[in-house]
Amino acid sequence: MAEVSALPERLLVAIGGNATHPGHIRGTVAEQVEIAAATGQALLPLMQLDNELIITHGNGPVVGKMLMRQALARSRVAPMSLDICVAHSQGGIAYLLMQALENALREADNPRHVVCLLTQVEVDPDDPAFGSPSKPVGFFYSKDEADALAGEMDWLMKEDAGRGWRHVVPSPEPRHVVDISLIQALARQGAVVIAGGGGGIPVIRGPKKVRHGIEAVIDKDLTSALMAKVLGIEEMLILTAVPRVSIYFGTPAERALGRVTLSELKRHHADGQFPPGSMGPKAEAAIRFLESGGKRVVIGHLNEALPALRGETGTQVVPDEG
Repeated sequence: MAEVSALPERLLVAIGGNATHPGHIRGTVAEQVEIAAATGQALLPLMQLDNELIITHGNGPVVGKMLMRQALARSRVAPMSLDICVAHSQGGIAYLLMQALENALREADNPRHVVCLLTQVEVDPDDPAFGSPSKPVGFFYSKDEADALAGEMDWLMKEDAGRGWRHVVPSPEPRHVVDISLIQALARQGAVVIAGGGGGIPVIRGPKKVRHGIEAVIDKDLTSALMAKVLGIEEMLILTAVPRVSIYFGTPAERALGRVTLSELKRHHADGQFPPGSMGPKAEAAIRFLESGGKRVVIGHLNEALPALRGETGTQVVPDEG
């Protein structure tokens, strides 16, 4: 794979929820601190570049565990609405990341600051997603547990591929990142900016621009693509737990993609190569970003951030030639 001749001066990096809380851990504080520290070391080469750097992150399975806590304690503690759960997860994850990233910088004798902005993202109250909730969040439950939670918590429960019942919520399109000018101002001053965690806290805007939260979960990768587009950032790095995007995944015909054009990625996406619960949102975000004028999207492993940005590894998605 050909290397990129020059590294971007402005970059948005989207990292998955596994950067602080992979699904296989119990979720103790010690585990999360250790994993966040590893993420700090993985991102250190990017933070040491002379660039504007914005980092977004996922929030699963943290939100799912919050919902489980509410389900278990529902007879004694008043439950929080989903937008507040997203806000809690956004702040907690960003705290761990902010501390881990700054610690990595200080250990390298780098004085660069890391800041976090609690980020609201506006959605359309008439988005079709509100009429057809489909995004599973949280744990699997038995039919009896699901029926009880549906009645007591007013949750919509659906069976998930024969594996059990899960809480499903609307996942509307991100329309506007609130106070995005502040994100830009901080990045221009040289700080590493953590924003848009978990896709952003979902809010709707009424008369006189008055906002209030709404029960939903916004896709993190779509919010990342929108943020990069509005800020005029031309390159986006999506870091995951796999080194490259693959087609025919899990079959004898599986093939990893190196350099792929926008049209090729769209064709693979239309063919159903990327499942909605894993690589699908990343492919969709890459498509939207490039169609809106972006120059390159790199999808690669968290531990290969700088090599992927250099074009040495990862899947490099570029506009069609000509």
